Amino acid sequence: MLPLILLLIPASFVIAAGATAIVLALSRRAGLADTPPMPGQIKQRRAVPNTGGIGIVAGIVLPIVAMMLIATLLGEDFARAVLPESQAERIAKHLPGLRSKIPLALAFLAGALALHAMGLVDDRRPLGPRLKLAITILPALALALLTDTRLLTLLDAYPGGYALSVAITVVWFLAVTNALNFIDNMDGLSAGVAMIASACFLVAALMSAQLFVASVLSLTVGACAGFLLFNFPPARIFMGDGGSLVLGFTLAFLTTRTTYTGESPTGEPLAGGWYALFMPLVILAVPLYDMLSVTLIRVRQGKSPMVGDLQHLSHRLVKRGLSRRAAVLVIWGMTGATGISGIALPALAPWQAVLVGVQTATLLAVLAAFEFASSPARTGLPAIDPGAPDA
Repeated sequence: MLPLILLLIPASFVIAAGATAIVLALSRRAGLADTPPMPGQIKQRRAVPNTGGIGIVAGIVLPIVAMMLIATLLGEDFARAVLPESQAERIAKHLPGLRSKIPLALAFLAGALALHAMGLVDDRRPLGPRLKLAITILPALALALLTDTRLLTLLDAYPGGYALSVAITVVWFLAVTNALNFIDNMDGLSAGVAMIASACFLVAALMSAQLFVASVLSLTVGACAGFLLFNFPPARIFMGDGGSLVLGFTLAFLTTRTTYTGESPTGEPLAGGWYALFMPLVILAVPLYDMLSVTLIRVRQGKSPMVGDLQHLSHRLVKRGLSRRAAVLVIWGMTGATGISGIALPALAPWQAVLVGVQTATLLAVLAAFEFASSPARTGLPAIDPGAPDA
């Protein structure tokens, strides 16, 4: 199955790139440029369409739908008819497992498409942060309650443990979904961070033979790469909330469905101890740092943490002298650095896992110390120009 799972990356890449190119042409013809900021919001508005999330969603959703149709309608006989015997038998062996995941896949698609629809509406006419937050909670809560997609299910053994597990899961969905939405503030940033994080999660999922999770991660990697053809600085199209919310929701869903300790879904023992549960936090440390730090900055300034401005990590790096493209590449690099450590975490001995935790915390602490020591208020650096083009 490994070659087929990896083939999903170029398949999704082609679909996302083709869909983004079509959406870009249609959006330019229809004049669907980025919308003005909502009251109180500060944003860098340019004459660039913000409908690119459609291409990302197409690269993830269409292959999933195709795989479900093949597993349901064609099945083993079709595989034996069109493939060499050895490959057909391997695929036929996995088709029952694939069919068993169809209800879960449908639930995931329903949640992702609901957020995509909300994002597309918000990209044209801002809905307001409270309404968006309420709508974002619903798919997470539905998945936790209806499909048992939950974190820390071991809490079920204790009084109130089930409710606590559901609450933690919803908070995790909100954190990751908003982290990818928050970091979509500069050309190529959110798509690149999501692609790197998904690639790291993909390696970990393949190492533990978690085929459903690995398949969707492959699609996410390919969809982000296909979209980046048009979004790498200087961007010709933005993903908008219609893309960033779906990417965050997808990573939240897949990290929740991943098994970190005990046995994999195929029955193979997993090497990691309890500390393997922290793998998503390590891999997603940089976007989570961006979300937490900009939230603290806004709260200290008496602003709503849900109303956008130009105080994200990427903007703060630009204030300190980096070009926008350089700031994006630096954040990509930091995501890759923590992501590589996260991949190894489940296979490490306890003392080695502690080192990974210390390494990640040190990286973020050094970054925070650098930001504080070189803040414009302390050094007299010029403030960012909201209208400056990407470099």
